[in-house]
Amino acid sequence: MNNLQQQDDRTMVRVQQGLERRYRQEKRFQRMGLGAIILGLVFVSFLFISIFANGYTAFQQTYVKLDVDFDPEMIAPVGETDPDLLSQANYGGLVKKTLREMFPEVTSRREKKVLYNLISSGASFQLREMVMQDPALIGTRQSVWLVADDDVDMLIKGHIDLNVPESDRRIKNNQMVWIQSLQADDRIEKHFNTTFFTAGDSREPELSGIKGAVFGSFFTLLICLLISFPVGVAAAVYLEEFAPKNRWTDIIEVNINNLAAVPSIVFGLLGLAVFINFFGLPRSVPLVGGLVLALMTLPTIIIASRAALKSVPPSIREAALGVGASPMQTVTHHVLPLAMPGMLTGTIIGMAQALGETAPLLMIGMVVFIVDIPGGPFDPSAVLPVQIYLWADSPERAFVERTSAAIMVLLAFLISMNLLAVWLRKKFERRW
Repeated sequence: MNNLQQQDDRTMVRVQQGLERRYRQEKRFQRMGLGAIILGLVFVSFLFISIFANGYTAFQQTYVKLDVDFDPEMIAPVGETDPDLLSQANYGGLVKKTLREMFPEVTSRREKKVLYNLISSGASFQLREMVMQDPALIGTRQSVWLVADDDVDMLIKGHIDLNVPESDRRIKNNQMVWIQSLQADDRIEKHFNTTFFTAGDSREPELSGIKGAVFGSFFTLLICLLISFPVGVAAAVYLEEFAPKNRWTDIIEVNINNLAAVPSIVFGLLGLAVFINFFGLPRSVPLVGGLVLALMTLPTIIIASRAALKSVPPSIREAALGVGASPMQTVTHHVLPLAMPGMLTGTIIGMAQALGETAPLLMIGMVVFIVDIPGGPFDPSAVLPVQIYLWADSPERAFVERTSAAIMVLLAFLISMNLLAVWLRKKFERRW
């Protein structure tokens, strides 16, 4: 009796020790999972903080107020309204004349050249637009806020270290004196950078914007959606509802799943070989970019659409067939509407992935420098990820903040698209 009791006690001890060991392992696993989540959040937070810290200043631009004399001798006679004559006037000379009048002590040719560099080269285009819109400005003197050069902008924003020797910085000592004089007269201010959202690319950082890239991304994604969504849904419906289950359909399913994992640059090589070299389509246009991204997005849409179709209970199909509906009517009138929310969710996620792709678009030539805003899918353009790539490769410090600002805009689009997908799933998804 005592032996049995001792054996039972030892068994209970072993069981208790086993339970304690299992509980410790479970707690250890929970702590590891929580630590992994915290570590991931730390890295993501660091990424967002670094991007925001470098990019938020790009949403402001430094302007200099000049009292510009719209001299008729340099523009056109008073009362002249001929657009051709007004557009060919020497507006850059107006800016230089104003600066010489503000700083008469600058007499040498070399110093004048340095003085002129305080104002962006785009100031002449700004004055031209003013005169073209209102020719009555000719012969008057107006206070105009003109865009400052990118080096002045970086100085005002605190991105230039003045403690280094003059030879190691882009702002010279005499420029510092002139800038301090302008600041003392309240002639330097930072305004909201509308150019960043209303202009295309430019060699000058203070004149560059993302409008061309945004329009290029819009037309590219539009082509991608118009091709990938109907083809992907049709393929999913056929494979899930009508295709016979045999070796060929199994091979097709395996290849679709494999295509979803193929590196995106492979689709760029395919687009270069087929759409450009074989069909002769032009490079750097959203049409070709949309076709390439459609090929890349199709597997994602097909897989998501098939999963949405599988989530519809078989009783829906059986009930429709039982009341006399044909297989096609069953799918189009009953199954497809119920699966559509899941299909839309997968499509939006696939489109968000396509929006952030760069490698396939680089392969088809959408990496060229394009200033004009595209008016359609057949006009040369860049896209937002490629624009970020181009700016990141530029040596000017002002392009660094614009690169981060463009990344912030791209992330905003991606987050919005993913939130839209989550909202659609929550609003229209039905649980059976």
